Amino acid sequence: MDAGAVLTRLAEVIDAHDWEGLPALLHDDFTCRLVHTGEEFDKDAWVRFNADYPGFERMHVEDLVAAGDRGVVRARVVGRGDEGEELVFAVASFATVRDDLVVDLTEVWADVGQEAPDGTRLA
Repeated sequence: MDAGAVLTRLAEVIDAHDWEGLPALLHDDFTCRLVHTGEEFDKDAWVRFNADYPGFERMHVEDLVAAGDRGVVRARVVGRGDEGEELVFAVASFATVRDDLVVDLTEVWADVGQEAPDGTRLA
């Protein structure tokens, strides 16, 4: 599979909350880095992190670009806060695929709907 097909499948599995199927898409040498927090996860830790993330509901792929063994996904992630309020995030995931599995992933997360410095609401 090319990087585009692997990343499409990865997003489908995460959106479906298929935590048992997620490890099958990750290389044994898998590493994920979260740019916004500096955290780094191996395969097992990243699967647990996703499975245990509070309030996660959906992941919608909005854009995907891939060439060879590299790909980028831009997605909207929806969840629920402690009070039941909807929380929306944007994530850009930069991936490298080896042996038809994701081996390296770097994620950049942001809140959606923040106010710009001039007071204009971004959406």
